[in-house]
Amino acid sequence: MGRGALCYDGRLRIGIHTSAAGGLANAAREAAELGVDTFQMFTSSPRMWRGTPPRPDDVAQFKKLRERHGLYPAVVHDNYLINLASADAGIRAKSVAAFRGELERAVMAGVEYLVAHPGNYKGQTVEQGLVAFVAGVVEAAQGLRTDGLMLLLENTAGQGSSLGRRFGELALIRQLAGPHTDLAIGYCLDTCHMLASGYDVATEAGLEAAMAEAERELGLANVHVMHANDSRGALGSHVDRHEHIGKGHIGIEGFRRILHHDRLRDKAFILETPVDEPGDGLRNIAALRNLCPKRPMTPTRSN
Repeated sequence: MGRGALCYDGRLRIGIHTSAAGGLANAAREAAELGVDTFQMFTSSPRMWRGTPPRPDDVAQFKKLRERHGLYPAVVHDNYLINLASADAGIRAKSVAAFRGELERAVMAGVEYLVAHPGNYKGQTVEQGLVAFVAGVVEAAQGLRTDGLMLLLENTAGQGSSLGRRFGELALIRQLAGPHTDLAIGYCLDTCHMLASGYDVATEAGLEAAMAEAERELGLANVHVMHANDSRGALGSHVDRHEHIGKGHIGIEGFRRILHHDRLRDKAFILETPVDEPGDGLRNIAALRNLCPKRPMTPTRSN
């Protein structure tokens, strides 16, 4: 199985967030059972500062399952408590230590990507928050061999004092961090967050404008993962509420255009949609796959 964004049958690589409760191998096993091509997981509780390193036997089984079922790429999302941009010295110290743990576990697991939000700059200027985030990343990664792992900066809905509402903020983080760390940095774009922050990805003209800005600011070749989520919040609402595919303000036709966009066909699309009823995950996977463009049966690599 190829490790790029296209499966051997020509489909885009579609995945979902799975649970690593009880071990990393469980996340890969769930992905295989759901029949997806790629997946995202937490490597520890998303609401606890400290995480436990994975067991060697668990990592070995995790890697075997990925290889057996062609689960590439694998993505880790950092936990919800981390705020490397915080002006509070105590929270910042805990965040740096927790992010170091995220990096270490991601390296142990051998995953391709670690997704992180830029954090909250409350009590500072945006510029100070961005500098604080960069300094936190650099400190957390210091002395760690991160070969094969890339940090993906995720855009946000722009709620409150959150960083990353505009693509230019993500680009500045990468630019500032580059000279000070060996950790590779790219981007993850969330469709719900784009709409909620003011990028009208639900319309043809708005999607083209958003992708043109992403190309100018980020370089779309540096975007490796798309979080595929419909939005309960309206355009520019700054409300970070994910919705089932086609049930929110992006809608079915909006997602059809996103999945058919020429510059997005080499990305891994990973669902973070809600689970309100049993089977919601499978229904959202099917909704995305039904919208995918038909492609020739040609293996392609993007990693």
